[in-house]
Amino acid sequence: MATVPTVPPGDVRATDASPADASPADARPTGAHPAGTHPAGTQPTGAHPTAATSTSAAATRHVPGASAHRTAVVWVPDWPVVAAMRAAEVPAQQPAAVHDGRRIVASSAPARSQGIRRGMRLRTAQECCPELELLPVDDARDTRDFEPVAVAVETLVAGLEIARPGLILLPALGASRYHGSEEELARRLVETVAERTGHESQVGIADGILASLLAARTALLLPPGQTAQFLATHPLDALLHAATSPDAVDETRELVHLWTRLGLRTLADLSALAEADVHTRFGERGRWAHRMARGADLRPPARRRLEPDIGVETALDPPVERVDTAAFVARSLAEDLYALVLERSVTCSRLRISAHTESGLALSRTWRTDDGALGGLSAARITDRVRWQLEGWLSATGVRGEGDPEPSPLVRLAITAEGVVAAGAQQGRLWGAASGDELRARRVTERVQGILGGDGVLSATLQGGRSARDQVHLVPWGDTHPAPRALDRPWPGQLPQPAPATVPAEPADVTLLDAQGEPVLVNVRLATSGEPAVLVTASGRHRVTGWAGPWPLAERWWGETAQRRVYVQVVLDDDTALLLACTGGQWTCEALYD
Repeated sequence: MATVPTVPPGDVRATDASPADASPADARPTGAHPAGTHPAGTQPTGAHPTAATSTSAAATRHVPGASAHRTAVVWVPDWPVVAAMRAAEVPAQQPAAVHDGRRIVASSAPARSQGIRRGMRLRTAQECCPELELLPVDDARDTRDFEPVAVAVETLVAGLEIARPGLILLPALGASRYHGSEEELARRLVETVAERTGHESQVGIADGILASLLAARTALLLPPGQTAQFLATHPLDALLHAATSPDAVDETRELVHLWTRLGLRTLADLSALAEADVHTRFGERGRWAHRMARGADLRPPARRRLEPDIGVETALDPPVERVDTAAFVARSLAEDLYALVLERSVTCSRLRISAHTESGLALSRTWRTDDGALGGLSAARITDRVRWQLEGWLSATGVRGEGDPEPSPLVRLAITAEGVVAAGAQQGRLWGAASGDELRARRVTERVQGILGGDGVLSATLQGGRSARDQVHLVPWGDTHPAPRALDRPWPGQLPQPAPATVPAEPADVTLLDAQGEPVLVNVRLATSGEPAVLVTASGRHRVTGWAGPWPLAERWWGETAQRRVYVQVVLDDDTALLLACTGGQWTCEALYD
């Protein structure tokens, strides 16, 4: 049985980890295991919490309007580095750091012992530690690999909030009462995470999010009422630990630098100012920082409620090959599913319809629900969706591509509600619920998609790219998968804004002439042979009243698919604005502007 050490009454200790040297992602106390894991068969050293007690009535300062919730924090130190090292199979003792291509984002304890710090340039970091293992940043990997830790915590506490990969917030009052005490809760959290995932973790409990975050860095259990005294001596950059997004970190860092130049040094200095004055001068981020410095919370931790998928299914004996017979069975399944949804007071964002045919083929299609509320999901609408899908699978009139299997009788039918959340938990629309016309149009589109198949109805979304055509990504209607090329990545050579409004399916050949009637050409130095004056299209000749460009674009010049293209924007005499492209001397109309 592990024991929880105690400290003398009134001894409220502050963390010695300074955000100036370690970011919220990679800071950890000295002496912790370098890779965030502990040897097999042993418990993490120094991971159990220290209970700080105090009976001093003067330790707490009353602040009007301030409120703090008893919060527990489970912190896995150096998580971005831990996840990257595990994925790359890097030894725990090897100095390692995660980078974004330019600077260090997070570093392990062995790397920090060699002088590696967050924000360092890669060249500088390699000069400080030549044996440094550089690993690429991957937010998706960090989030995915942290899920087992969250699941392990959820075996002890029903609701939690993942502030960022590596950091979990959870309400402590109910959980500590259930497990007997805060010390027992913290001990069980540390041991459960270690046993189920092999990761070292630390737990801190305090009043308020910032105090609990800082307490977790020294495995401290702060008694109720001690938050103000505990936070008072911390430097202003301790606020960085409570910023959970890159933008929030940058905004908070700018504020901390400004306040430091103005003479503020500690959280006590900031909290001594009037909240209204801070809000007026420094905006919403300043108000957030002021409340954090006081030990107050803007809200309690948001509990993550994991709802399992709800499914119903039935065997079809004898096999069904008629749509009306299968729809009759589907109505019974739809009513059963809707009753389960109502009974559990949940709703779903997707419906998966699955079937098995007599020939052994497994069919599955996922449909998006109309609304985020129960009114958008009814037994009748579920039945309609299943019937439409069955028409596409069983009807010989369905549109089928080459190589698609012939219709076959069904032997099993199932309906599953996916993306289940508590009723009312989904965000409503800015301008209210969808109109009846919109819902009817959506139902018609879904029915057509059920007949034609998932790829029969496509919608256009934006993706990363350089030309207007490259930025269009067609996906099946209702598909929520992200585009293959990210929009927020740099795209050198991308056309300037504004973007065109319409991109035709195929570019149309045109002829661009100068004032003398000669074709406009672009030489290797990107100089035009003359100013565009006339554009000849399939509809006739149009006078060019304005133009801009040219903009060159050379793609994959090193490979066999190399392509060199020049773009020009033109405005015609009828106020039509076009985007033209010249490839190999031939002009084409690529897009139209509004």
